[in-house]
Amino acid sequence: MATDTPPRSALDRFFRISERGSTPAREVRGGLVTFVTMAYIVVLNPLIIGSVAADDAAAHRDLFGDILPVDQVAAVTALVAGVMTILFGLVANFPFALATGLGINTLVAVTIAPQMTWPEAMGLVVVNGVVVLLLVVTGVRTAVFNAVPGPLKSAIAVGIGLFIALIGLVDAGFVRRIPDSAGTTVPVGLGINGSIASWPTLVFVVGLVLMGVLIAKRVRGAILIGVLAATALSLVVEAIAKVGPSRGVNPKGWNLGYPALPDDVLSLPDLSLVGDISFGAWWRVPAITAALLVFTLVLTDFFDTIGTMTGLGKEAGLADADGQLPNTSKALFVDGVGAVAGGAASSSSNTVYIESAAGIAEGARTGLANVVTGVLFLAAMFLTPLYRVVPIEAAAPALVVVGAMMMGQIREIDFTDFTVALPAFLTIVVMPFTYSIANGIGAGFISYVLLRAVTGKARGVHPLLWVVAAAFVVYFAIDPVRAALG
Repeated sequence: MATDTPPRSALDRFFRISERGSTPAREVRGGLVTFVTMAYIVVLNPLIIGSVAADDAAAHRDLFGDILPVDQVAAVTALVAGVMTILFGLVANFPFALATGLGINTLVAVTIAPQMTWPEAMGLVVVNGVVVLLLVVTGVRTAVFNAVPGPLKSAIAVGIGLFIALIGLVDAGFVRRIPDSAGTTVPVGLGINGSIASWPTLVFVVGLVLMGVLIAKRVRGAILIGVLAATALSLVVEAIAKVGPSRGVNPKGWNLGYPALPDDVLSLPDLSLVGDISFGAWWRVPAITAALLVFTLVLTDFFDTIGTMTGLGKEAGLADADGQLPNTSKALFVDGVGAVAGGAASSSSNTVYIESAAGIAEGARTGLANVVTGVLFLAAMFLTPLYRVVPIEAAAPALVVVGAMMMGQIREIDFTDFTVALPAFLTIVVMPFTYSIANGIGAGFISYVLLRAVTGKARGVHPLLWVVAAAFVVYFAIDPVRAALG
């Protein structure tokens, strides 16, 4: 019997394009839009875990004062994002792109690296990825996911959002530490002497406002456009005002990155960070500390991925009536590989990006869109000289904006139940106030277990959560415990 249905190509059959109601053109367009909305990470990640110069006072250093060069971090960031995004599209067949996770890279730069060397810190990221892979393979992921109550999962996301936002505000000079010599008990203040008194901080404010307006108007690529616009403004400001770098002696200078046009636009990517890892962290710090750092990485990575994939699956119409995605195990497995690959390349753990929703909105429904996005990330490796031009004041608005987006999870928390409200509140505020994601999670877990126990609700606490809370008690008391064992 004759049919008017055109024959399906091998590409269509492999990605099930027609079956999902899409076309190759839509997939290509969706992949391009996803890249545009995510490309900021190639600029932002180097400014979070990397540094422009070793003598920069604001540089993120390891225990021995070493830094990761910005151009090298940019190259490996683009490399791993490209490879993992393509792999995810081919294996899981979802239009969910991967790149360095913002919460995790901040944790690595601010909390983990200062306790050890950069290779050792990235070694812990690799271990985190291996643990995630084991959880997927063994099916333990379901038990772990169910062990942590929903309100605490939401609180972790909100706390990380506030922590990221604080990092952005501090890096931009909008919030500054008040020296003890100032004769006040107030620890931080606005700008310099309570005023936005520097050109770099003004660039940050303009960038933040612009980015906020673009996102509010649902402009695709709003974050990238905001970063690029703020960078262009910084170039103009530096050319006219001759602000100069901070270098720890010029408080009104540029903290990280210096807005001056490079000699070259294209260059061969420096991939020397690939494979530069060590597992010496387990001897550098107490084993319990290393284990809890890995646990924090796993928890952040694991739950962020679950939540993001669920949201994207619903957005794309790929989830079933119960909100479950097909090929979830494959998707989570590749995400775990992304964590291993990110650590092995020193770009930090890679995970699924919520910005993929922009490509989905353009019609992307299959892994073909991921292939397009991944190829564009690989091409971005050759543009690393441009990343040195971007000052942190131009990129920091993205951290604040991402923090604001993550705050949306707070609506999932029932603050009328104080056995939930206090642990959630502690989780949220302890992270930014102590500059540590691990501290926030620990405070939340311990208080949750205690409050539920003393109010007669202990049976509702998953046994695994008791174990984790006990581990955090040891974590917080590690110094007196070491002294007692002494």
